[in-house]
Amino acid sequence: MTNSNKIRPKVRPLTLILLSFCLLAFITYPTNASAHAYSASYTKITMDPKQTEVVFSLDTLSVLELIPKIDANKNWVIEKSEMKKERHHLEELITEGLTLDNGNKEQSPTIKKMELVKKENKEFLSVTMNFPAFSPGDTIVFNDGFYFNDTGTNYVNLISASYMGETSEAVLQGKERTWTMLATEPQVEQGQEQPAEKDANQDQPSSDKPVEKATSSSWFSFFKLGTLHILTGYDHLLFLFALLIRKQTFKQYAAIVTSFTLAHSITLSLAVLGWVSLPSQFVEATIAFSICYVALENIFRRKINHRWSITFIFGLIHGLGFASILREMAIPKSHLAVALINFNLGIEAVQLLIVLLLLPILAYIQKKKSYGRFVQIGSIIITALGAFWLIERIFS
Repeated sequence: MTNSNKIRPKVRPLTLILLSFCLLAFITYPTNASAHAYSASYTKITMDPKQTEVVFSLDTLSVLELIPKIDANKNWVIEKSEMKKERHHLEELITEGLTLDNGNKEQSPTIKKMELVKKENKEFLSVTMNFPAFSPGDTIVFNDGFYFNDTGTNYVNLISASYMGETSEAVLQGKERTWTMLATEPQVEQGQEQPAEKDANQDQPSSDKPVEKATSSSWFSFFKLGTLHILTGYDHLLFLFALLIRKQTFKQYAAIVTSFTLAHSITLSLAVLGWVSLPSQFVEATIAFSICYVALENIFRRKINHRWSITFIFGLIHGLGFASILREMAIPKSHLAVALINFNLGIEAVQLLIVLLLLPILAYIQKKKSYGRFVQIGSIIITALGAFWLIERIFS
């Protein structure tokens, strides 16, 4: 009985550790066969006096989830032949999921083109539709109903709209799925003549711009996009966890978090501005390699004194990974600062919250005798996941 009591305290913590990391592995190991955690679409709306063109691009994994029977050969890839065969169902999916209204009147689209395109090393189904033109005074209402009742999927639609040379951006996510804009007369530059048919006594000033009426403020929508992007970025979170799991001083932890924040903020900004660009496959593979490197350091290095320096180097690559979703929106430079700052603030808010939650837990576990085994086992699992992603991304 005495021997049993001596053994029990050692077995229980180790069991909990193993169970915890099995859960971590399960969470960070999404498969194609299950609903993926992050579903993205891009909508480009171009309005001119003759027509309204809408180009909607949805990642193909979402399409396969929404229309499973399209994947005839069950390889989780949409082939051109499968797209052609199921074109009617695809058109039905798009036209029922999206609506463009003039006030309360729904507009009927004409589908002009459907194709498979690549964005940041991911495949998308891109559909080009034409709608009737809008006139000054019309209220343009765009609704997105994809995944609206599916709380298990983090779906986001990034909108870029242009009306008479004026542009605006919006992010539709969660329960906020409506984007509204009031069409007004195009701005007339000083010194130009007013159109002949325009009444000089007209109440509406010539300098009016299209007025966007989104369901939430633009800055907050980009902030929420940043939080969603980091929460579904399993590789980024695993890298952060690998950095923190090893016992260090508070000063070292602060240096690691600060260097990672500075590094990815720099490259995130440069990439979105278009000043830095690397192939997405290289970026994603390097992010996976960074996870392996840090985890192997945890296993084999006895002392870790200057982890902030390697964190800064890898943080530069992680920033390029964060930039991918904003870069695809092609946001005009005049609007870019607000979007970029708030997107980054969203990332930092979640990252800081995770660190604040993790450190007290790690501090408690570090007092246990089994902490060394915790680091070893945890780092082995992290290395395995990073290696899997690395191989997958190199050969994808």
